[in-house]
Amino acid sequence: MTLLPTPALVEFRNLTFSYGEHVVLNNVSLSVPRGKVTALIGPTSAGKTTTLRLIGGEHRAQSGQMLFDGQDVAKMNQTQLYAARRRMGVMFQFGALFADLTVFDNVAFPLREHTQLAEPLIRDIVLMKLNAVGLRGARDLMPSEVSGGMARRIALARAIALDPELVMYDEPFSGLDPISLRTAANLIHELNDSMGLTSIFVSHELKQTLGIADHVIVLSEGKVAIAGTPDEVRHSTDPLVYQYVNSRPDGPMQFHFPAVTVADDFGLAGQP
Repeated sequence: MTLLPTPALVEFRNLTFSYGEHVVLNNVSLSVPRGKVTALIGPTSAGKTTTLRLIGGEHRAQSGQMLFDGQDVAKMNQTQLYAARRRMGVMFQFGALFADLTVFDNVAFPLREHTQLAEPLIRDIVLMKLNAVGLRGARDLMPSEVSGGMARRIALARAIALDPELVMYDEPFSGLDPISLRTAANLIHELNDSMGLTSIFVSHELKQTLGIADHVIVLSEGKVAIAGTPDEVRHSTDPLVYQYVNSRPDGPMQFHFPAVTVADDFGLAGQP
């Protein structure tokens, strides 16, 4: 009997995670559908980057489950976790390229680190990945010689070097000019479809995010405010989601991080 893959490649089940006493995710359940582009959005400190770290096993939840392809990451030993991570690619915020390596060597790094492939084959794979992001001709440049937009594309080529099943992007559009931003957004969707990937990305660029995502998850105050299609998110009547999607300054989402009153902090409580 052949077991069919689960519809969700990633699934949180009643997951709670905190940094000390600060609860970031509180009894959260969510799923990332296989083969789709999922956007993870929400206000600052909502737990978006933490969610990516939980998926990669960098953090372990205090309770609940984080399932990758049906397996609980928290219960994996080191060997199992490394095997799972080989099925994931990550594009870090601002690219995080190795400054002392060429573009070619940056993309080749995971292949040399995690495989026993011969250098001629590594060369062919690297050039194919760079070609997929339009930068085959930049192979010999150093990171200091490329623009911010090019650095993101190089980082993307590195993230897909091992042909992962899941690619995670942390703020892939931050700091890009409008043309580079549109190019990066289209590239994420095109690579997801052409390579049969599952993609999840964190972003505050709502226009591009809702334009390329198949599935959207809005996090706020440690909970999932809504999960659905871009249209469902755009037309949500939930006050919190409406405020965020429409960039309203007033609403349930507060600008200030929870704190004691100003009077209490400055020792002025009870004074006239």
